[in-house]
Amino acid sequence: MQELSRKLGAMEFDGLISGITPPKQVGGGTIAKLTESAVYKRGTVLARSAQDGKLYILGTEPPAPESGKAADVYTPDCVLCDDTEVGTEEDVEVCVYTAGCFDPDKLIVAEEYAITQADIDELRSYSIVLKAAAK
Repeated sequence: MQELSRKLGAMEFDGLISGITPPKQVGGGTIAKLTESAVYKRGTVLARSAQDGKLYILGTEPPAPESGKAADVYTPDCVLCDDTEVGTEEDVEVCVYTAGCFDPDKLIVAEEYAITQADIDELRSYSIVLKAAAK
């Protein structure tokens, strides 16, 4: 007889998603290669570069502009879906949450950076809402 019910896997609740409204949406993005390899964790808030459209960890400072060029601006944009290794050779294609309700205590940003009200407002414009999970 064919097996109709079996366990395919397991998932641990990490508390990142804290509500069902707005509904989560998943899209794609490109994380820029790094000077040193690193692993970006699920829940990392990513900002999009105005110049090249690539993603960087929120709180990362854009490089100084070359003479005669405008300074780049990184705008809060999305939340990383899965742990991702980012190397030094190539940019990395990733899945990101482009909308959803997230626990701000579970989000990750650059070291020495705290999410500002302006960041929260910008994320909200993309239907990314921050709300603490009920305890």
